[in-house]
Formats: sequence, structure tokens, C-alpha cells
Amino acid sequence: ERPQTGRLALYLLGLQATCPPASPQRSLVTWLKYYLEEDWRGSRRHGHPLTSYYQYGLGVLALCVHHKRVREEVIRRLLTAQHHGRLGHGGNAVDTEAVVALAFACLERRRLVGTGLAAELRAAAHGASKSMAEAQGPDGIIGNIYSTPWALQVFLATGTCQTEPAFGQAMAALLENLHAFSTAATMAQVLPVLHGHSYLDIASMHCQEELDTLTPVDMEPLTEVPGNKTVQLMVECPLPWCYELRLYDRPVPAPAAASLLDVLRAAAALEPHDFKFDTQDTPQGPFLTQVLGLEARQEKRNYWQLLTAPNTPLLMGIADYRPQDGETLILRLSEW
Repeated sequence: ERPQTGRLALYLLGLQATCPPASPQRSLVTWLKYYLEEDWRGSRRHGHPLTSYYQYGLGVLALCVHHKRVREEVIRRLLTAQHHGRLGHGGNAVDTEAVVALAFACLERRRLVGTGLAAELRAAAHGASKSMAEAQGPDGIIGNIYSTPWALQVFLATGTCQTEPAFGQAMAALLENLHAFSTAATMAQVLPVLHGHSYLDIASMHCQEELDTLTPVDMEPLTEVPGNKTVQLMVECPLPWCYELRLYDRPVPAPAAASLLDVLRAAAALEPHDFKFDTQDTPQGPFLTQVLGLEARQEKRNYWQLLTAPNTPLLMGIADYRPQDGETLILRLSEW
């Protein structure tokens, strides 16, 4: 079983942000240090963490927010990965580079490293900020809508939010797409940015000044949309993985309010022997890992890209995106 580096890191960040009265996190911090070592040791021959650089960077960031020193070797692994462009693909690359940059900025700001290394980390964090700006699309989104809050946190943490035009454009795009942030994990990424903060600010919170303003909220159930729709579902697998590009191309009937995940389930129910898929649960929701027996794997440097025809990448995950009647959706095995 893989180390739970990312999940524990997120939990510790959330725990610190709630201003706990005692310090039950001490043993959890020790566990996170252990996971960071296991994460790398379990995959040493591959030259990258057993989980991902995203989770590894989150682990370093969480330890820094808890004012814990990290071995220089651990930090160097992230610096090397950034310098050699090993931090992922598409929106995932923005997510990962942003998390790593926040970890660098935190270590430098909290003075948890020596002067020489601090200068390297400062330069790397500002380099990531420039990379975020260069990755911005004409719609203001950086990577995808879910990676945009991470990029905005980098601008805030490095102090470039006042001088970088990409910051205002990305913030405007974020405000136009707030409906996409419907899970606890995605809300946790966007809320600090809307208030002008990054995760680094958790480390300097004055808990005695925090008011207990949390109150339960009655959530209204989603409105039922009557009727049905039909979605054209395609599965594409180009060379070198497959000799035939289009492996599946069928109309799939589904309820009018169905998400892409619901459409996939409907396709599997219609043709249980021909259409099969698997997902992996993540804090951001289910992630598509296997379609028609073809598995996307990090070591193969491929992933299942979600597009609406003819070639527009989706900005939401499979559980959040709700296709329109008559829309053509493409699941394409792609390389990063």
C-alpha cells in the first residue's frame, strides 16, 4: 500500500487552520515525516516518489506550516524535479509546481533552511510564479479551473500578486467559475485565495484572536431535472498504445441531470461486457484510471484526458461535469 503522504498533509494543514486547543498533531507530524521517507524509499529505483511529486510537495509544505525542519536531501529532491521538468502534465503540472513552490516559499520565509539554500528556494519559487503566468490561457485560467487557485496562492505567497497581470485575470476567471468548486477539497483550495491568503498564512495565525464562527448549514438537495439526454461517448487510444485510434463510439442515454460519471455508469450498464472503467478516489473527487481495460499509469507517463468534441479539454472532473444533450465526449489516452 502506498504511503498516505498527501492525505495526511492535507489533514495536518486543516488541523492547524482550526486552531486546536491542544497539540494532538505531534504524533501525526512524526507519521508524516515517516511517510516522506517511505514515499521516496519505496520508489528509489524509479527516481521519483512512490505517490507523486504533488503529494510529496504537500508533505513538505505541511511540515513547514507546523514549523518542522525538513532534511536538505528531501528539499533537494523537489528542487531537482523542478529544474528537470518532472512535475507532471497539463493542469496537474500547475498543481504540482504550485504546491512545490509554496513549500519552497514557506521554508524560506520561516527560516527553516540555511542562507544558501534559502536563496535557491526563493529563486525557484519566483521562477514558478513566472511559469504560472506563462501557463495562463486566453480565458484567464491557469492549467485548469481547479489548478488556478493553486497558481493564485503562489502569486500571493511570493508577493507578485501586485505586479503580475496574470493574477487579476486569473482571479476574474475564478469568480466566473465558482460553481465548479463543489467538494470540500476544492473549496479548501479556493476559499483562502478569495480572502487574499495562501496556505503559508496558516503558519502565522494568531489563534487567540480567532472567533468561533462556525455554524451548521442546512444544505438544500439538488433540484431534480426532468427528462433524459443522449451523449455520444468516444474512447480514443493513439499509438504507441493501440493500433486502432477509436475503440468505442456509441450514443449513451442518461437522465437529464447526469454527470459524466453517471454517463460512464450508464454505458457500463448498457454493455457490461464491452464497456468497463475504473476510478480512483482522490480528495478532489473520482479520477478516471482505466477504460476498456487500458490503465493510465504514472510510470507510463500517460493519463485519460477528458474532452468535448472536437478537441476542448474539460475544466471539471468526471463527477462534476454535466454534459448537454447531444454533446460528444471523448476519453483519450494521452501522454504527458
